[in-house]
Amino acid sequence: MDSKMNQRLSMGGMLVTLGIVYGDIGTSPLYVMNAIISDAGKMQHAVPDYIIGSISLIFWTLMIITTVKYVLIAMRADNNHEGGIFALYALIRNRARWLTFPALIGGAALLADGTLTPAVSVTSAIEGLKGQHIGPLEFSDHQFVVVLIVTAILLGLFLIQHFGTEVIGRSFGPMMLLWFVFIGVLGFMNMLSHLEILKALSPVYAIQFLFSPVNKAGIFILGSVFLATTGAEALYSDMGHVGKKNIYGSWPFVSLMLMLNYMGQGAWVIGHYQSAAYRNLLDVNPFYEMLPDQIRLFAIVLATLAAIIASQALITGSYTLVNEAIGLKFLPRMLIKRPSNTRSQMYIPTVNWFLCIITLIIVWLFQTSQHMEAAYGLAITITMLMTTLLLFAFIKSRLNQAVAFGMVLFFGLIEVLFLMASLVKFVHGGYLTLLITLLILSVMVVWYFGNKQRENYERTSEYVSLLDYRKQLVQLSKDSTEPLYSTNLVYMTKIGPHYSIKRKVLYSILDKRPKRAKVYWFVTVNETDAPYENQYTVDMLGTRNIISVQLYLGFKNSQHVNIYVRQIVNDLIDEKVIDTQYPKYTTLKNRRVGDFKFVVTTEQLMDLATDPKMNRWDRLLIGGRIFLQNITTSPAIWYGLKFSEVVEEAVPLVLYNPKVLRLNQKEIRHAVKDTKK
Repeated sequence: MDSKMNQRLSMGGMLVTLGIVYGDIGTSPLYVMNAIISDAGKMQHAVPDYIIGSISLIFWTLMIITTVKYVLIAMRADNNHEGGIFALYALIRNRARWLTFPALIGGAALLADGTLTPAVSVTSAIEGLKGQHIGPLEFSDHQFVVVLIVTAILLGLFLIQHFGTEVIGRSFGPMMLLWFVFIGVLGFMNMLSHLEILKALSPVYAIQFLFSPVNKAGIFILGSVFLATTGAEALYSDMGHVGKKNIYGSWPFVSLMLMLNYMGQGAWVIGHYQSAAYRNLLDVNPFYEMLPDQIRLFAIVLATLAAIIASQALITGSYTLVNEAIGLKFLPRMLIKRPSNTRSQMYIPTVNWFLCIITLIIVWLFQTSQHMEAAYGLAITITMLMTTLLLFAFIKSRLNQAVAFGMVLFFGLIEVLFLMASLVKFVHGGYLTLLITLLILSVMVVWYFGNKQRENYERTSEYVSLLDYRKQLVQLSKDSTEPLYSTNLVYMTKIGPHYSIKRKVLYSILDKRPKRAKVYWFVTVNETDAPYENQYTVDMLGTRNIISVQLYLGFKNSQHVNIYVRQIVNDLIDEKVIDTQYPKYTTLKNRRVGDFKFVVTTEQLMDLATDPKMNRWDRLLIGGRIFLQNITTSPAIWYGLKFSEVVEEAVPLVLYNPKVLRLNQKEIRHAVKDTKK
């Protein structure tokens, strides 16, 4: 969606919003009531007071958490029109150091949730086929068949990600519009049979139900109720894609359709909980049971499409989240591909296959959606609680401390109750959610704090001025006593203000065996928002053989730096800015450009290069950070240098004070003269 268009309210914008934002929360009616009936024990225990109280809790959870907290409060904390936990953190990170912790924990939990949503939503949709006789088709009642179909759908979904989803995405909005109208009308028609379900709109029933004897689960019923609002975080995270005005305009419609469906399911349960066909069942899904036989197949297909859309939204949302984490230095650099002309469309292979593997493990480990629900919701509860802590700092900076404390106490108390209710499911599947969250969090902690500790221990400044070494480089270039290393020596490195450059680059040229070249290139790649921008600037630093190049490449342009540098060499020779580089031997007639070498420096942490007094935790963090850097995307692949001559050099990361390892001299003994004649 165009960045300017999504800042204004429009019918088209709201239609796109339906497809991008509401997939997760929109498919929750597929499994929420099933979980609530399971908490009652058998269907016969889901008496009217139980159902009305449960629906009331769902309504007020959606109202308080989704509408008030996210739509009315969180969406005001936009960072240049971007939303989400990392955008919020970037907005307030300078307020206090402790804010880093909720940002890391919340982000890790949100990524973990991305592995659960596709599994539970698609499985819930396909389970509608079990044991059904629809026309000439007869479907097996065995769960193994469901698992196979779900696996095929999810595997296909992850496989098509590298093609991009721009074309498919255009149908998401109309499809979700059809879905919401369908579930709303279906719910309304069923609600008419038991209008007493409207009592659920009163908060009195929600509060009474928590302490009612008909609620055998007690406060832990909130673990199932919370499933109705798991997609609330997406409202805030996707704000940058669709604009807050389009969310403001579409949420009333979405919330109305959702509540109509929940009330319709509740009315159906009130009418059937004593029925001989249902009363002794432990697993009943009112969403499918209240469907007329004539439209059951249509509903299952539509539910499956809605579940796929919800899964797609979580997958692309995970890409965006990881991209933001890389920018905040929470995660190491990963290869990011742009399969379409839309800036927000991206594909990160590492994230895609991580999500795919974990999602399929969840499907095969838990088998049924009812078992998956035990793991679902815990991660997103953690994220919501962390978002509340970050909102506290935002409101405190914009309004006053009293309002901020009131907000964090109100929402924090509610979310802590939801977290406690979800934790009771730990042994039934919640452990997997926490394991995934801890795995992602450990990578973030090692990368972020490892980098911080490295900076604290570094012996010398990491950056120096290139101008201070200009004379040495010119001298080395003309020093015929040194063998010629390469005609053009290219370093992919960022040249900052005042010609600042990482010391390790100059260490590579001067401090090891000196690398003599006719021309030294220092290339900085700047990615721009325009899809196909391709411009460059050149700074000769007052010489003819030291060149700082700034490349400005659109996000759709390939980063084949070797091709760009060769073109720039020819341009500079034409302008007589640098000397012609006629090679002595060549197969090309009139060739005037010499050879190239691209040097990639990698940091290595050596035991002798660390402070003996460094504690084990710091050593582990810094060593882990260097390890992650060396196993993730290499600069050679990142810059399209796969088929160029690339030299990888290990540069020691020095983290000690020279005085620590200095020896103290005790005495000097001279050789004894031979007195024998």
